[in-house]
Amino acid sequence: MNELTILLATAASLGFIHTLLGPDHYLPFIVLSKAQGWTMAKTMWITFISGIAHVASSVLIGIIGIGLGASLNKLESIESWRGGVVSWALFLFGVGYTIYGIYKYVRHSHHSHLPIAEEEARTFRATPWIVFLIFFFGPCEVLIPLLLYPASQHNTFSIFLIALVFAIATIGTMLVMVFLGYKGFSLVKIRNQERYVHLLAGLIILVSAGGMLFLGW
Repeated sequence: MNELTILLATAASLGFIHTLLGPDHYLPFIVLSKAQGWTMAKTMWITFISGIAHVASSVLIGIIGIGLGASLNKLESIESWRGGVVSWALFLFGVGYTIYGIYKYVRHSHHSHLPIAEEEARTFRATPWIVFLIFFFGPCEVLIPLLLYPASQHNTFSIFLIALVFAIATIGTMLVMVFLGYKGFSLVKIRNQERYVHLLAGLIILVSAGGMLFLGW
């Protein structure tokens, strides 16, 4: 095998593994789709564009950094810093959504037939954008080293291919995991689930982000 083939195989493997082992790549979409009543099409679309943003931001930083002559250590430190910021952002989002879930639980317990309030409707509309922005700023640390070798050879085509294969593997794995999770959730019928589905979603996101922050998931 030539060097490019090895790099492409590595990009595909890393894209698959780092996504599969990172529950933050798919759990938020699964639980939010259940909590907010997203259709399968909407859930997959939000996952898809968030995945593109997730990979594209790291590719952009890598290309700019390489073009400016930044070292691998420098680029990895930038990605590590972004990872910390995004982990905290997801954690705070989980805290906020958990609080919202508690509010919904208490409110539903006392006023189960009241129509949705305007501020709650705004929360529903804003949630996909919040998730998208979190993923946009989320790093793909494993991608940067793969781009350095073809960049040192001034091989733009190889950089493009490696980024493309990594993106397909990452986004494809996200979509498969979200699809399986969505289908799995649809088979679970919980009595009075509207009372605590938002609280459950917030707690799952909170645990996922907490694992990233404190356990190194």
